[in-house]
Amino acid sequence: MRRAPEEKQRDAERTKQRIVRAAVAEFAAKGFAGARVGEIAARAGVNKQLISYYFGGKEGLYQELTRQWQVRESAFADPAQPLGELAAGYVRANAEHRDFGKLMLWEGLADAGPPDPAFAESMRRGVEDLRRRQEAGEFPADLDPAALMVALFAMAAAGVSFPQLVRAVYDTDPASPDFAAHYAEQINRLVSHLRG
Repeated sequence: MRRAPEEKQRDAERTKQRIVRAAVAEFAAKGFAGARVGEIAARAGVNKQLISYYFGGKEGLYQELTRQWQVRESAFADPAQPLGELAAGYVRANAEHRDFGKLMLWEGLADAGPPDPAFAESMRRGVEDLRRRQEAGEFPADLDPAALMVALFAMAAAGVSFPQLVRAVYDTDPASPDFAAHYAEQINRLVSHLRG
């Protein structure tokens, strides 16, 4: 019995999502350089040729992960929010999607030269947004918006980048929802205090 085209499409979408989930786990564990297409395929329970078929290979698959993170980011990173709430949203997102945070850390550890142009442009837009917020009085005029951007990134990723520190200071699991909620609220408060 032949399957209907829509059923084949659903199967293809499910297969792609299994590959993406496996890729996030593999890249988070080993970084881009250490991840192997064969291991991703094995985790997903598929033939590794499907990665080339659906994503054009390892690089295309990694780009798909970046695209999916951007979709998630657009759901919680409303630029109209006060800066403290925006920073808290990133803390919560890093806690909910720890493997995506690990991908960013691996990129930093690899330090393979100039950043991806799309990422660099996104960061420049972020600094410009911070300049607008500074002009609107959200934080003092004597702070460098670029330095604040770097600091906010580091604070938001602390539960992923320094789990040993979180365990030592809080005596709790940095992946726990309780830590994420508490830390997000504290970051919101801290950034809100910049208003003076």
